Amino acid sequence: MTVAYWIVAALLALFYLYGGALKIVRSQEQLLPMMAWVDTTPMPAVRAIGAAEVLGAIGLVLPPLTGVAPGLALAAAVGLLVVQVGAIPVHLRRGDRQVAMNVALLAAAAAAIWLSTTWL
Repeated sequence: MTVAYWIVAALLALFYLYGGALKIVRSQEQLLPMMAWVDTTPMPAVRAIGAAEVLGAIGLVLPPLTGVAPGLALAAAVGLLVVQVGAIPVHLRRGDRQVAMNVALLAAAAAAIWLSTTWL
């Protein structure tokens, strides 16, 4: 189960670290080609979502890796699941085709939640 957790956590962490960092450092104009929803969302909210994604990615990997408060991996996985629960309605309202990716990320976060119970 530990190997499965590390596979899921590594993939989620890479995805969220990249996406979250882009939301934090890029301007609205730079984000628009890849994230059309940012045109109707205030940039402070976009930056907050990016920060939550980066912190979630770090939380999936760092606590179990260091052995310091490894139960925080569960909290990080729950946080990333909540991000996707919020993202799905946004994409559905806009008619985006990215909903399938959101559902896949939701399922991966749910798997990470289950697998992270290893650290409890």
